[in-house]
Amino acid sequence: MQKQSKSQNIENIRHSLAHLLAAAVLKKFPDAKLGIGPVIENGFYYDFLLPRLPAGKQGHFTPDDLKEFEKTIRELIAKNLPISGKKITLAGAKKLFAKQRFKLDLIREFGKEGKNLTVYSTGDVFIDLCKGGHVKNTKEIAQDAFKLTHLAGAYWRGDEKNPQLQRIYGIGFGNKKELEDYLKLREEAEKRDHKKLGARLKLFMFHETAPGMPYWLPRGVIVYNELINFWREEHRKRNYHEIISPLLNKKELYATSGHFEHYWEEMFIAKTKENEEYGLKAMNCPNAMVVFGSESRSYKDLPLRLSDTDTLHRYERSGTLNGLLRVREFQQDDAHCFVTENQIAAEYEEILKIVERFYSIFGISYGFRLGTRPKSFMGDPKTWKKAEASLANILKKSGKEFFVEEGEGAFYGPKVDIMMKDSLGREWQMGTIQLDFQQPKRFKLEYAGSDGRKKTPVAIHRVIYGSLERFIAVLIEHFAGAFPVWLAPVQAIVLPLSEKFMKYGESVTAMLRHSGIRVELSDANETLGKRIREAELQKIPYILVVGEREEKNNTASVRHYRRKQPAFAPNTSTDANASAGREGEMNIEKLVEKIEKEIRDKTI
Repeated sequence: MQKQSKSQNIENIRHSLAHLLAAAVLKKFPDAKLGIGPVIENGFYYDFLLPRLPAGKQGHFTPDDLKEFEKTIRELIAKNLPISGKKITLAGAKKLFAKQRFKLDLIREFGKEGKNLTVYSTGDVFIDLCKGGHVKNTKEIAQDAFKLTHLAGAYWRGDEKNPQLQRIYGIGFGNKKELEDYLKLREEAEKRDHKKLGARLKLFMFHETAPGMPYWLPRGVIVYNELINFWREEHRKRNYHEIISPLLNKKELYATSGHFEHYWEEMFIAKTKENEEYGLKAMNCPNAMVVFGSESRSYKDLPLRLSDTDTLHRYERSGTLNGLLRVREFQQDDAHCFVTENQIAAEYEEILKIVERFYSIFGISYGFRLGTRPKSFMGDPKTWKKAEASLANILKKSGKEFFVEEGEGAFYGPKVDIMMKDSLGREWQMGTIQLDFQQPKRFKLEYAGSDGRKKTPVAIHRVIYGSLERFIAVLIEHFAGAFPVWLAPVQAIVLPLSEKFMKYGESVTAMLRHSGIRVELSDANETLGKRIREAELQKIPYILVVGEREEKNNTASVRHYRRKQPAFAPNTSTDANASAGREGEMNIEKLVEKIEKEIRDKTI
């Protein structure tokens, strides 16, 4: 079933709060220069340049200023100020904002583009150059449902050559309860922050010599490879053929694909001594087109499914980098399915089955977002309309919730984005399934039809995980770092009660390792309680304590990090049973079988 996009009302509330914030800042700093103040997810921000201090240094906001601005905003809300907009001429806008250098910059730009100019007034306290989207009166804003959260720096227009402004961030909701719920959610999210957990669990790291490009540490490589191994296994069953293609390609390849025109500025560029220009691969589709065109194809060869996990690079601006969520180097579980027009619906159905398989094993709920033709696109509108209608029909038949996001398609075709919800209810855009009529034409790809005539295939670009880096970041936060046993870097740890039982601990460790279980043996230098706590901090699924009784019975006292079970019987021989998560004394052979089954079944 189809659902609507975000409530326009809450967008209007947040946009109006941004204007009230600007009014509050100008009340205290009348000479402040205004940047922009858009709505963002869960809130808003506004950029400012404060006047210089007597000593010549740039003024800066303080945390106390934020508290004062909040108080002023509440006072303004209580005045029930009307908010209204009107058109304004280019000359009128320049006169109105004569002392606002950044607004004049925008006015000049909009004038060149021939855009209509509008201004919005909040009572008689504030007026801003703005395209609109506001409440009609400040009484529609709850005084206890917003908060100014933090400060950050931001270059004007995102250009490091421009002045650096101070950005004030805020959050805003329809009522106090929604704000409180969000703050609780954010507190829990901070505990799950993948950047903090990634460091603590020794999964990955970053270094200043390669910004936005993660170093994967041994434990993180295990998680990475397990995800790729699962991907390979599932796609091999579905007749996908994996390829590897060059990471550096001549500019001409991207001119043919259309990426030079639409994407070149987002790529890392290299020039040779012969003055040839190359692009470091930012996407796999042009190379997949080359592979398809490398030999003669027949309708009998279709669908032809080419998959790859090559390393990609994109030049993300430094200010946008965010742990694994926004990086410059990443891998995708990519594939390009070449089909006839008649095979589009059936191929999408098969891809949606893969989506269900992949997301269900993580216990993740998901829906879809249909992105339609953007302003900058290749091809003719008629073909786009046909493709969009085809995808909408496929999504309706899927039974999954979806919504339409106008103008959010790829430049070569409409797309279906996979929108997943994690354990905190947060929505993430992960994989994507894109329908492409354009690139096969640009590469002059052909196949022989059943009637012997040459025809152009349709390409379906699809990733299920999306960026592996982004997917792992979301998984870390979804599971709070406690991966299912099949993904866990260390699946079990053996804790001998004392040095006396190290030899038995070694034999238990050897048995698990021989069965392919990733296991570590802890020395007995520290107290058992401290070693258990450390194993729990490392989120190791199985903690096996062995002592005199366990050695005698060929068993281990087992506790599981993620499962909460009743306490052990009180007559056990160790103190490994002091908290929840205990599963009791188990025979080693049966324990190995149990863990092997959980790994094999991908048990959560």
